Amino acid sequence: MPTTPHAPSSRTGRSTAVVAGLTALTLGLASCGDNGDNGGDGTDEPIRIGVTNQDETNQEFAELAQEELGLEVEIVNFGDYNQPNPALANGDLDANWFQHIAYLADYNVNNDDDLTMVATTEAVPLPLYSEEYDDVEEFQDGDTVAIPNDEINQARAILMLAAADLLELTEDVPQPRPSDIDEEASLVEVEPIDAAQTVNALQSVEGSVINNSFANDAGLNPQADALTQDDPEDAEAFPYSNGFVVRAEDSEDEQLRELFELYHDERILESAQEVSGGTSVPVDAPFEEIQEASEEYEDFLAGEDDQ
Repeated sequence: MPTTPHAPSSRTGRSTAVVAGLTALTLGLASCGDNGDNGGDGTDEPIRIGVTNQDETNQEFAELAQEELGLEVEIVNFGDYNQPNPALANGDLDANWFQHIAYLADYNVNNDDDLTMVATTEAVPLPLYSEEYDDVEEFQDGDTVAIPNDEINQARAILMLAAADLLELTEDVPQPRPSDIDEEASLVEVEPIDAAQTVNALQSVEGSVINNSFANDAGLNPQADALTQDDPEDAEAFPYSNGFVVRAEDSEDEQLRELFELYHDERILESAQEVSGGTSVPVDAPFEEIQEASEEYEDFLAGEDDQ
């Protein structure tokens, strides 16, 4: 994938033409701001935050920003995980809020970019669902489990299935691929597919690993319906903490940092719990810890690519 060029960091300098052009995009964008006064920075433009699968928590966050800080936040919805990072890098967004540390590290390494997570929000488990079985112990030899095909969530799914004794790995690696699975010793086979299709896959495979955003849209409850899941409170799961991401040159922006702190307001946390089916685990990590984890993951991925 080619390197994505950076836009200037100043929101004030963004041209009217760019904003007008965004309105005409047909990439599944759905905005909910009205381009009113933004209160804090003297511009007429809202702070644009990209998300995937927009939910009640996103909108409540925007309302709280107006109420507490006098800031207008426009939530920009994308239907594809591949869109919010390039949109941020290009200057079409001021931040995005859809990914965890590991996913961002993978994007930065593959695109020679330096997008930066400046605040964490939550960690949510990655569950396994099935319409065929009611218990993980019911899986049979040769069954197929669909998993997301992006490298980061694919690896996380494989590790979760291995922890559930459905897979065996040829060796312990932090970022396993399907080629690292010992097929002879494993109970199930995996079928990597686009994450957005993991819900539909339930109709044709014995199990499917589905992240919360797609599961929620399908009416699946991770507490009631999931057969097993990984543990977001495990220390080793910190790279799967979600958060707010900005361009590197905006990582010290005090207004944005103050805005992102609102996520840990009790009203937002309660909404996140409801949206996640009670599985959301708040993560409020210092910037230095986020950076350390990001750099370690990027170093690992860069070294793996060099092999």
